Amino acid sequence: MLKEFKAFAMKGNVIDLAVAVVIGAAFGKIVSSLVDNLITPLVGMFMGGVDFTDFSYAVGDAVFGYGAFVQSVIDFTIVAFVIFMVIKLIGRAKGPAEIKEPAPQGPTQIELLMQIRDSLKR
Repeated sequence: MLKEFKAFAMKGNVIDLAVAVVIGAAFGKIVSSLVDNLITPLVGMFMGGVDFTDFSYAVGDAVFGYGAFVQSVIDFTIVAFVIFMVIKLIGRAKGPAEIKEPAPQGPTQIELLMQIRDSLKR
């Protein structure tokens, strides 16, 4: 069982996935910093400095703090848009993807057998 686990863990896909998770976490921190420190203040400036986190609605003893949810949705939308733009820029920097033509296929097994049969008849 240990050998099977080692073979599984050392497959290229698992290693690639681990590297992607680590790079993704670091990239997430960069994007969060960009959004928190640059983009959100700009959006807040255009919205008149509105901060939704304190908005709430009370019904009896229950208090519904919907402002934090609204602020989280706005933050998510900004982060998603920034990631979308960064990925578009990376895609443009890479250039167009090369279209590879499929490798020419050789004769099928039946065609080979037919060729052998025909050559034996001669």
